[in-house]
Amino acid sequence: MPANTSGVVTDFILVGFSRLVGFQGLLFTLFLTIYLLTVVGNLLIVTLVSVDAKLQSPMYFFLRLLSALEIGYTSVTVPLVLHHLRTGQRRIPRVGCAVQMFFFLFFGATECCFLAAMAYDRYAAICTPLRYPILLNRRVCLQLAAGAWTSGALVGLGHTSFIFSLNFCGPNAIPHFFCEIQPVLQLVCGDTYLNELQIILAAALIILCPFGLILVSYAKILATIIRIPSATGRRKAFSTCSSHLVVVSLFYSTAIFIYIRPKDSYDSATDPLLSLFYSVVTPILNPVIYSLRNADVKAALKRTLQK
Repeated sequence: MPANTSGVVTDFILVGFSRLVGFQGLLFTLFLTIYLLTVVGNLLIVTLVSVDAKLQSPMYFFLRLLSALEIGYTSVTVPLVLHHLRTGQRRIPRVGCAVQMFFFLFFGATECCFLAAMAYDRYAAICTPLRYPILLNRRVCLQLAAGAWTSGALVGLGHTSFIFSLNFCGPNAIPHFFCEIQPVLQLVCGDTYLNELQIILAAALIILCPFGLILVSYAKILATIIRIPSATGRRKAFSTCSSHLVVVSLFYSTAIFIYIRPKDSYDSATDPLLSLFYSVVTPILNPVIYSLRNADVKAALKRTLQK
């Protein structure tokens, strides 16, 4: 129901996992464990890359930033979910909902750009190894990082200010565990066709453009790997890309499905589960993927533990 007598919504109720009445304690423990492992795992990678002299290449520069980003990404949603599960209080002010949406979009859009920058790094290392120190020097890496953070901030600010400039007149129950674009858009009054179209086009731009750059980079990488004469050389070249490919597949497969479609196709039963995957599960998988599939990271961890 609306939050005041004038019919203007001033706060929302995050339905979340309230229907699973008998599992609140179990869900709290599960989310808390996932959150702690996510923070510790990504913080470990940030620390290793920061202190180990052998992990100072551009690839690990971006990996450190990606891991730091994942900590913020999961911190936007999980602590609030834990609070709701612990207290049963699921109300969130309109401004709080807007802030959460901004930071979620900010970190998500920035991750899209970082994944594209990491693909470019692999392209430069494999396809043009002699020019790699020039193409990915420190200045270029800093510029790519600054561009990613700036793009993420603009996307988050643009989407959030646009959506929350629309009218919400009730009901105010969001069928989700955080303020995601599609379920919030469900609560907007009146015809939102043009709003949806603008949001979809903007989402397609920030998601599909980096994704297209990743596809082009890996097409060139694949063509280069095929021309390597030895099987050992091909395997070694591909192994430097495998971790990144796994992360890209996990992130983009759900992000494209969630954002690039009309709000009428939103399913309150299944879509939160998909959002759960890329907003909670993927951040905890990243340090696992990069640690288990990366010999340099494992060696750095061993050196650090020995010290």
